[in-house]
Amino acid sequence: MYMWFRRSSLVTAFLGLLVAGCASVDDDPTKNWSPQRFYAEAKSEMSQGDFTAAIKHFEALEARYPYGRYAQQAQLEVAYAYYKDKQPELAIAAAERFIRLHPTHPHVDYAYYLKGLINFKEHSNWVARLLRQESGPADHDPRAARQAYRDFKELVERFPRSRYVQDAAQRMRFLFDTMARYEVNVARFYYERKAYVAAVNRSKYVLENFQRAPAVEHALGIQALAYGKMGMERLMIDSYRVLKKNFPESPYLKQIPLPENALEKTGDPAFEQ
Repeated sequence: MYMWFRRSSLVTAFLGLLVAGCASVDDDPTKNWSPQRFYAEAKSEMSQGDFTAAIKHFEALEARYPYGRYAQQAQLEVAYAYYKDKQPELAIAAAERFIRLHPTHPHVDYAYYLKGLINFKEHSNWVARLLRQESGPADHDPRAARQAYRDFKELVERFPRSRYVQDAAQRMRFLFDTMARYEVNVARFYYERKAYVAAVNRSKYVLENFQRAPAVEHALGIQALAYGKMGMERLMIDSYRVLKKNFPESPYLKQIPLPENALEKTGDPAFEQ
């Protein structure tokens, strides 16, 4: 009698779960939706700022209808939705997946652009922290800025006629200058703490990698001052000469402790005062 009752209870429980499962399927309001309906609903939710709901519908669309143009477009749109939903890692992963799956898609340039945009925003957050001086510049990592620059560069080189190229190029110039300024700030940080070798190395990095940036003036000035502090007179004079030739009005020129008649000894009239 006990065994019969136990089996009966198990069967009843199983049937209850089965009925509940069927009910949940029957209660799904999207069970008969077409891919067009999924896409339209997701786009409507995005326009209303409900990116979480949009992500849900984009992903449901792809899961239920994995082939066709709506699924492809959903894969691209979901990357933007993740970006707006403040989930940058998932947004970049979605953009990279789209690039991998659809390298010849007519809108694949947008996936490259979106990657750069996401990293650019992370870079902007990094700049804000740096400006707040939460710590020394050497403690900050400009990784997002470098990655954003690479992303935009890849877009510009791969798709020179893309509608996003002009904006990407402008952002690249901004990134180029701010990365150079960052390196100069690190060089100055080391110089002020009497870490002169480190200051020179950072300055050299700017001179070698950011030759067209305004920060070059500061790199030359800090490099000359650091050489002076280390007693490397010849290298200090060489840095001074390059600084004077390229930035004749630089305030660093008055700070560099040149020995008397140092410029005349170079034999180059172009650098005589």
